[in-house]
Amino acid sequence: MTKYRWTLDLQMFSQEKTERATPKKRQEARKKGQIAKSQEIPAAFILLFVFLSFIMLGGYYKVRLLHMFGILLEQKLLMEVTTSNVIDLFSDLMVQGFMLLAPIFIITVLIGLLGNYMQVGLLFTGENLKLNLGKLNPVKGFKNIFSMHSVVEFIKNILKLVLIGLVVYMTIWQERDRILGLATVSIGNIFSFIASVTIKLGLEIGSILVALAAFDYFYKRYEHEKSLKMSKQDIKDEYKKSEGDPLIKGKIRERQRRMALQRMMQQVPKADVVITNPTHYAIALQYDGSKMEAPTIIAKGMDFVALRIKDIAKEHGVIMMENRPLARALYDRTEIGDTVPADLFQAVAEVLAYVYKLKNKVK
Repeated sequence: MTKYRWTLDLQMFSQEKTERATPKKRQEARKKGQIAKSQEIPAAFILLFVFLSFIMLGGYYKVRLLHMFGILLEQKLLMEVTTSNVIDLFSDLMVQGFMLLAPIFIITVLIGLLGNYMQVGLLFTGENLKLNLGKLNPVKGFKNIFSMHSVVEFIKNILKLVLIGLVVYMTIWQERDRILGLATVSIGNIFSFIASVTIKLGLEIGSILVALAAFDYFYKRYEHEKSLKMSKQDIKDEYKKSEGDPLIKGKIRERQRRMALQRMMQQVPKADVVITNPTHYAIALQYDGSKMEAPTIIAKGMDFVALRIKDIAKEHGVIMMENRPLARALYDRTEIGDTVPADLFQAVAEVLAYVYKLKNKVK
């Protein structure tokens, strides 16, 4: 019973999502559109830069506003109302309105694109556009309402309202004396005062929203990393899918080794000599002066494989010679199919000469 409980605890521990996501898991999540992205960042920067444009392009906005109202109050006030005149009037107003708002449109598009690019880079996916009936699940929706994400969003929105309200109150309170004295100043001064207070509020509120957006982005990254975490079992399963089951791969490698060993053993009868250690190593050499520049190793082995090479050599009458230093050197420094190293030519030549003498061959 204790062993079963220990096994169950171990399985539950292996299912806990405590490991960082693998690159493959991150790539799959990105393709599905699951990314760390805050919608607050583009919106906050758009607001801030639009109000900054009012300061930098104040002269441009002033000229366009005066020109647009000049069309109504100076040029078209006493015009004859006809279909063509009304169309011309609205056409002029639309053109002037577009030119007035063009900087705001450009800032909105550029900051929106740049804000999203800085967060996620280039990403084109249609996964979020697919129909997902799981989103209609009322139980899941109820859980989302009372989730930690909803709590954080609620606190963030309350904090946003409190800070913006506090900034507006403090700004108006500081300007209370000037506000009370607006009745005694000209209309131009009233508009100038309202414009200055509005720009000041816009910059302060934009700065606050940028700070909150930065917090929101880091929280979104934290949530994203948490959602991507994997258990140890998930990592093992992913490795099996990408690299193959280790047990199956081990069996394949074992079968490949057996086939390679079998092919090597088939070459032993072709050897001119087998140099032994005598028990631990066995190296089979072949030399054909018309085809080879130097003797070639066609089989080698240690312990059990060495014994098998010697058994096959005996069965086929291949001469075996004991030379411990040469056998060890050839085993360590060569692979099957390699030629004998140059510094071992002399020793191997002496062995082959002796073999040819035994076979009554002349090199």
